[in-house]
Amino acid sequence: MLETERLVLRQWKESDYLPFIHMGFDSEVMKYFPNCLTQQDSLNFIKAVTGMIDENKWGFWAVELKDSQEFIGFIGLHSQPTQFDFSPCVEIGWRLAKDFWGQGYATEGAKAALEYAFNTLNLDKVVSFTASVNKPSESVMKKLGMIKVKEFNHPKLPPNHYLEKHILYEIYRPI
Repeated sequence: MLETERLVLRQWKESDYLPFIHMGFDSEVMKYFPNCLTQQDSLNFIKAVTGMIDENKWGFWAVELKDSQEFIGFIGLHSQPTQFDFSPCVEIGWRLAKDFWGQGYATEGAKAALEYAFNTLNLDKVVSFTASVNKPSESVMKKLGMIKVKEFNHPKLPPNHYLEKHILYEIYRPI
């Protein structure tokens, strides 16, 4: 579990499932993904990430507001061992319900996750990537001090798909 001034990043709870399922149905939240998630897709995602957190003590943590304990999405770290030409790597990522956009939560939570990556996991580098059209996430990457490394075509998207072109950012452990 990680805490910031306004957030708690923690293992998922059953009470997170329904709000996360609703996030997956939301076309605005899923705008930079190939499609919205079905209920089963969301449950499969939760099962996978909770298993990783159980095993590794880190992953895509559920995020709640400290004051209200309201679930707002996820922020955290995820291993990418083979999928990309820049693998193996650990990525930082986030997805928040739209009611919580524009309030600095993604940046605040991601800073805590980066601190964990560098100070607890002793990683030298963390990456982040998104569709090149996803300017809000790219803005968070810049606020974190990440540097754009390259553009690439996502290997799981078909040629000429509107989300195929991706950007890769990275940040190294402070010296």
